[in-house]
Parts: sequence; structure tokens; C-alpha cells
Amino acid sequence: MTLLRYLTYEKPYVYLYLTGFLITSVVFFSDSNDGWTWGTFFYALILSSIMLLGFLLFRYQQSVRMIRQMKREDYESLSLEGEFAKMHIDELVKQHIREINQIQEMQKDHYDFIVSWFHEIKTPIAVIRLLQQTDMDEDSLREEITKIENYVDQALYYAKLDSFNQDYEIQNSDMIQISKQAVKTHSKTFISKKIRIDLQAETLVVQSDPKWLLFIVNQLLTNSLKYTEYGGKITISAYETPQEKQLIIQDSGIGISQKDLPRIFNRGFTGETGRTHAMSTGMGLYLAQSLSNKLGHYISCTSEVGVYTQFIIHFPKDDDPYLIRQKTHEE
Repeated sequence: MTLLRYLTYEKPYVYLYLTGFLITSVVFFSDSNDGWTWGTFFYALILSSIMLLGFLLFRYQQSVRMIRQMKREDYESLSLEGEFAKMHIDELVKQHIREINQIQEMQKDHYDFIVSWFHEIKTPIAVIRLLQQTDMDEDSLREEITKIENYVDQALYYAKLDSFNQDYEIQNSDMIQISKQAVKTHSKTFISKKIRIDLQAETLVVQSDPKWLLFIVNQLLTNSLKYTEYGGKITISAYETPQEKQLIIQDSGIGISQKDLPRIFNRGFTGETGRTHAMSTGMGLYLAQSLSNKLGHYISCTSEVGVYTQFIIHFPKDDDPYLIRQKTHEE
């Protein structure tokens, strides 16, 4: 803020002072008496008072006109404080609009997810009803129930995304044991589709929350099982570098096109694979990546159509990335 800019808003007061000084000077210089006379003084005072009243009336009219124009975005402020207040209000309005747009976008995303979720969960429910009317196959029944449980888990963890920092506990977590637990959950699917599981590591200890990690691995396995054909293979391995630890889940499934690969973690994205092979909410991989990021990890994917798909969960060698980020933010 420069002095010249400040004075541009104070011009009316400068003009008032100069005019008052000029009137007083003219009155006293035009007085024929050489000494001080009260009459001349009061005459100058009356003229200055009339000028002040005229100035106040002029400023009042300016203020009224400005107030009426405040509904327009291009109105001119009468003071420097008013200009900065206008700039601040404009910024608050823009921020408010951005927040409203974000809320509306979140509401739309929630609505889209709920609608697709209901359509998705209706399929296994319809299959169960059909099984009730025929000779019920226990394996098929378990598979459909597992699907329902997975969809319910997706909805539950999706609802917890915004309150994540209130529901996590960092501790030593063995990713191989967590992977075994996830494989056990899908054991019936492995058996029914004759899919082999190749576990190529004994242990991989990372600092994270085992409950959230189990959900993440479960989503990746669910995706691999869904798009791996009968008699395929899923391999789980571990790899460690000086910078990070990695859990690798690779399947021999139908793969993902290079066109779709950059967007597979987007919310609601299904791509060609999801559209042609099975109904999909497009939320599993999105949730897995979102939760990984909140824990300080991230997931990458490479694939070749008709050959394989490989997901890698990257664990930077931190004690607690989430707490470190939170502490840095507070400082």
C-alpha cells in the first residue's frame, strides 16, 4: 500500500482543508482593518461552516449512491478500508462458492455410489432367491454372500473416509499374514474357479493399520478374482528397497487396456473391463487407493491386456507417515 494510493481516497478531505484555508485567507486579506476583529473571524467561521455542511451533504449523497450500487460487482469504494473490505468479501464469496461446489460434488458422488451400490447388491440377492427356488448349491450360496459382504464393506469404509483420523491405529503389521487372511476369505472363489494362489514371501512387516490394510488387500484380491479366468493364477510376493517395502499382487487375468490404466483409481471408473465382463461400482480400487494415501502408502498398477495385471502397494519406510504429516501441519 503506497502513500499516493492512500491519498487518492482522501482527496475530498484534502480539498475541504484547502478550501477552508483559502476562504479564511481571502476573508482576512480582504479586511480593511489592520488588527484582529471578531466580526471578520465570525464571518470566516460562518463561510467555513457552510462549506463543511455542503461537503457533508456531498459525502452523504456519495455514500447513499454507493450503498445502492453495492449490489453491483463493479461499484467503487469511498475509502481504502472499504476497498480492502470489498476485496476480502469477494474472496470470501469465491471461497464459499468453491465450498458449495465441493459439497454438491460430494453429494453427487455419494448419490451415484449409492445408486450403483444398490444395483450391484441386487444381483447376488437375486441369485440367492433363485437358489432358494432350485436345488441350493452351498458353494454358490457362499460366493453370493461373500459378494454381499464385500459390497457392504465398501459402503462402510466409504462412509468412514471423512472421519479416518478418528478410527485408525498404527502398529507393526505383517502384510503376508494379512494377505493370507484375505485369501482365506475368498477361498471358495479360488476353489470354484480353480485359481491357484502362489505366495512367494514369508513375512513383510510394515507400520500401518492392519484393519484398513486388510480391506485394501481384500479389494485388490476381489478385483483380481473377478477378472481372472477359470484355471488362472494369482501371485503374492514382497520386495524391499532402501526407500520402501512393496507388496505385489499379480494375476493372470484379462488385463487392463493402456487407455484405461491411468484412470482405474478414479472414483466410479469402470472402464472397458468393467463394462464388458461384470457390473461394477468402480469403487473398490478407488477406496483402496484413498485409504492407502491416508495411511501414507500408495498403490501402482501395470498391466497387459490378455496377459496379466499387477498391483503394488508401496510402503515408504516411515514409522507413522500419517502422524508425521499431522505433526508437520501443526508445527
